[in-house]
Amino acid sequence: MMMRKKKKMNRAALFSVLLFLSCLPFFFTVASSQTQACSSYTFSGNRAYTDCVDLPVLSSFLHWNYSHYTGSVDIAFRKTGTSNSRWVSWAINPNGRGMKGCQALVAYFDSAGAIRAYTSPITSYDTTMPEGVLSFGTSNISSTFASGEWTIFAKLQLGSGMITVNQVWQEGPMNSGNPGTHSTSGPNGRSRATLNFANATVPLGSGGGSASTSKNVHGMLNAVSWGILMPMGVIFARYVKVFKGADPAWFYMHVTCQTSAYILGVSGWATGLRLGDEGGETGYHGAVGAILFIGGTLQVFALLLRPKKDHKYRFFWNIYHHSIGYTTIILSIVNVFKGLDLLHPSQVWKTTYTVIIIVLGSLALLLEIVTWFIVIKRRRSQRRQPKYPPSNGGAVGYINGQSHYGV
Repeated sequence: MMMRKKKKMNRAALFSVLLFLSCLPFFFTVASSQTQACSSYTFSGNRAYTDCVDLPVLSSFLHWNYSHYTGSVDIAFRKTGTSNSRWVSWAINPNGRGMKGCQALVAYFDSAGAIRAYTSPITSYDTTMPEGVLSFGTSNISSTFASGEWTIFAKLQLGSGMITVNQVWQEGPMNSGNPGTHSTSGPNGRSRATLNFANATVPLGSGGGSASTSKNVHGMLNAVSWGILMPMGVIFARYVKVFKGADPAWFYMHVTCQTSAYILGVSGWATGLRLGDEGGETGYHGAVGAILFIGGTLQVFALLLRPKKDHKYRFFWNIYHHSIGYTTIILSIVNVFKGLDLLHPSQVWKTTYTVIIIVLGSLALLLEIVTWFIVIKRRRSQRRQPKYPPSNGGAVGYINGQSHYGV
């Protein structure tokens, strides 16, 4: 009997290990994403830049080397999470903060499949960004595209009077081989900031590295909490408890996952509220986040109000607990994908999270089959047992098909 219990416990332990290992790729991706800040990025071809800034929207970064003596600056503008069917641009506006008057660097793939990188002075809001000479000197313009990342390189001769500048960056679709109109709302409507080449700073209120970091933290907390730990907790509760030797271990595993998910999720939700106050995009994503917070809080109260198994209200409590729990799980996964679309990270984020959800879903399907197999087998075994066991400890005998207990 003890050996059988140990085997069941080993199965539960093995299952837990498999779940943990299935989540490791995402944790490694999250960890590596934190190193995707501009300060840790390495360029190929022996390129190196002393200063950089994480731009607050459109998953963009600016690197540069500034010379106080000549007033020149070598820049590298990077836009991640995009495709070769979109154009990208970075610009300086010497006289304002909007699009009109921008002195832009533009890059895209032309109809022949070759990269085109050029300069374009933006003279009006209705423009297809034609090639032209900028108001300051430019040289060494080039561009690269690899793994969903555009990079524009150039040397700008700004002079000593342009240390602090208004920068604008954009991306948009291609239209018949030419840059098409980009969106004017959401992140595209906020893609501007003041930049000081000498101090490598972006003033408060205009965005910068701190905003980018907050978005990464927000995405990481919510993906791990609502998107991974919460589904894992449900799997523990539904499938591990079928093993008799795992009781009450499955309950503590379930509570640990859900409690950890709730704590991290509330932290992520609070970070999202702060981003919204600072002008970040919310909309549908923010509304679902609020619903998840309410659902998670109700589940915490459900744990505190959990009646005993034989209580007359336990049936209704189960309906309440399960319906809110499964609804929260579905909404959380949907909202993680929505958040990834808003964050515009490297494609590896969405791919890795998709793989994790597929792995968890496949495990759940497999364990659902195993669970029903065990339950059916257990019920058949119970039906084969005599309904009236001997009260005096005698053996059971059968005479003419009738059961009789021996003395």
